[in-house]
Amino acid sequence: MASDRPETGSNFLRTLIQGDLDAGRRQEVITRFPPEPNGYLHIGHAKAICVNFGLAKEFGGRTHLRFDDTNPEKEEQEYVDSIQRDVRWLGFEWHGGALFASDYFEKMYLLAEKLIERGLAYVDDETVEEIREHRGTVMEPGTHSRYRNRTIEENLELFRAMRAGDFPDGSRVLRAKIDMSHPNMIMRDPLLYRIRHAHHHRQGDDWCIYPMYDYAHCLEDALEGVTHSFCTLEFENNRPLYDWVIENTGVMEAYVGGRAAPIQTEFARLSISYTVTSKRKMLQLVQQGHVSGWDDPRMPSLAGIRRRGVPASAIRAFVERVGVAKANSTVSPEALDACIRDDLQPTARRVQTVLEPLALEITNWSEIAGDADVIWHRDVPYFWKDVEAKPEEHRRVPLSAELFIERGDFAAEPPKGWRRMAPGRTVRLVWGWVVECERFDTDASGNVTKVYCRAVPNTALGEAPEGVNVQGTIHWVSAGHAVDIEVRQYDRLFSSPSPGADGDFLDDLNPSSLTVLHAKAEPALAGSVPGDRFQFVRSGFYSVDDDSRADALVVNRIVELKSTWGAKESTAPAPRAAKPAVTGPVGDRPERSEAQEEIFQKLVGQGLSEEDADVIARDDGLPSWFYAAIVVHSNPVGIGNWLINEVQAARKEHGELPFGGAEVGALVALIDDGTVSTSIAKRVLAELVQSGGDPAAIVEEKGWKQVSDTSAIQSLVDAALASAPDKVAAYRSGRHGLQGFFVGQVMKASKGQADPRVVQELVTAALGA
Repeated sequence: MASDRPETGSNFLRTLIQGDLDAGRRQEVITRFPPEPNGYLHIGHAKAICVNFGLAKEFGGRTHLRFDDTNPEKEEQEYVDSIQRDVRWLGFEWHGGALFASDYFEKMYLLAEKLIERGLAYVDDETVEEIREHRGTVMEPGTHSRYRNRTIEENLELFRAMRAGDFPDGSRVLRAKIDMSHPNMIMRDPLLYRIRHAHHHRQGDDWCIYPMYDYAHCLEDALEGVTHSFCTLEFENNRPLYDWVIENTGVMEAYVGGRAAPIQTEFARLSISYTVTSKRKMLQLVQQGHVSGWDDPRMPSLAGIRRRGVPASAIRAFVERVGVAKANSTVSPEALDACIRDDLQPTARRVQTVLEPLALEITNWSEIAGDADVIWHRDVPYFWKDVEAKPEEHRRVPLSAELFIERGDFAAEPPKGWRRMAPGRTVRLVWGWVVECERFDTDASGNVTKVYCRAVPNTALGEAPEGVNVQGTIHWVSAGHAVDIEVRQYDRLFSSPSPGADGDFLDDLNPSSLTVLHAKAEPALAGSVPGDRFQFVRSGFYSVDDDSRADALVVNRIVELKSTWGAKESTAPAPRAAKPAVTGPVGDRPERSEAQEEIFQKLVGQGLSEEDADVIARDDGLPSWFYAAIVVHSNPVGIGNWLINEVQAARKEHGELPFGGAEVGALVALIDDGTVSTSIAKRVLAELVQSGGDPAAIVEEKGWKQVSDTSAIQSLVDAALASAPDKVAAYRSGRHGLQGFFVGQVMKASKGQADPRVVQELVTAALGA
């Protein structure tokens, strides 16, 4: 099966799946995307969608779209519809029909009764505050609820009464009976069910008790036959509970039969600076009117990104560029912008649009055109030299005596180095003549209202006669043929890299996130429909908005032609008093040199945060290390982290090192494909510092490769259980929190090299024997 899949960059999830298939642990690949329908999807969800759908497709498997609708007070059909629309927009289709957690409510309930019958769950009357107080701390064990020792019969009777609606909200919960001294606080008798007398968007009023996410999610995976349950790192501590519920409810034996239980594996989430992806905060932005809705083009929601005009293919490329890693990091928004530009560059038609119009009159038009009223037309390609143009991809552009140019292209008193229009200066009109500015008009306030120019004869076809010094090229629109358009210039919604880090996130809203301009466009834009994309010459990429009508065109800026945020930061409003003032590109550092700025922009475009890009750009040696590393392994963010946090420290301590960037790239590749853990990788780096070499060879020579072989790990598991028969007996009598003890013993015996996923699977099987 795997041999037919396309060549794709490696990551540890692909390696994991391939290993499972090769070892016979799995015969097929079934993943799932499990959103809660309580809001619109955002850019972070795009990574989860691409990972789950993409990996299943690569291995000839399938993906389920499943809605975790276990919280009726916050869930709506509107969100269900929007999520399905977003998944399809990204280019994916789920297997069969959409699934819902509520499809399994009856089975979940019966499995909860089984837990009670086995003495592994109880009804608790303590308040939420009491439960929280009695849970203990990381350093102190929790204390048992006074209701923990109710009889099985009493618990069953109470739980059934909960389902029947005999008790008010919040009066009782069902809890798992695990271990109140467990080092993982999630395992200290977690909640399984709570009472909610609320109308469910699919089940109506049939239920008044609803399962908690940690109970429902794993059962849904099991009931659907999911093989690989991929989730983000914040659920890593929940994994023991995931496994506990599947094992102790007996769901596999009761409803599935013959299949291996699903395995949860965590990967780093997608976080972007200058962005909030909390559904609560996004809902607050919408409800309080800070944005126009969930699909406001400034929002990080997929609906907003789509409305702004971003192609789905650019989002998929961005997710692939960021990569799949085991450690969280924050990506700069410029990395997303770079992917959008790369996607639009060969597809968006180039047109001339004047965003801030200034009238220009060619005073000798009759001399060069032959008649004062004649209109010239130029046959102009939509795509320039950087894109191969087709014959039909041309349009006729009118040129007349009355034009509009950009107000920013004229200066009455030009500064030093000015390369555009000014009195006495000559510039070329794109696809037109060279013109010389003769004079200009102003209003009572001194604002320039019109510019008068003389066209230089014999320059209409790109010629420049001897003695004519052309000082720049500007674009224009024929005034008599211009199309009026409303241009919405969108920028970052927040002015802080970490909105709310020092207080209320709303205080970090960027007051300049939207500017509306009334522009003039060439006639080619007439008749455009929502979704049409263009490159406005010298300005940026734009898309026709849904608000457009035939007689009122509205366009959104998707992205500028190049990043200008660094320049904007120096002139942005000062942060509020509670924050330190930012005077340079990063903190109070001096301005980067021209060479450093070029490196900085390239690094940011490859996904590094501005802080990390700045550190590398300012270092004399790290840029060359970085570029050598990404030739070996394409994970710019991971490589950047290692260069800054590990390699730079080694250089400072030891001076010149006996290895270079290529070895760093190879080392990060070993981490990403699961060959070594991060801790083992640091051992490899220490060896490199001492004597150089090839990271893979060092791993092989030292025997540090992560061990996934079942038979090798099984012997360690057997030894761990044999050395602690009292703890084995305690586990089998109900103290299932001891599973973590045995996993830890096996990992210690393997010197940290055993694959934790395989260890946990084998320990669970052995203890259940």
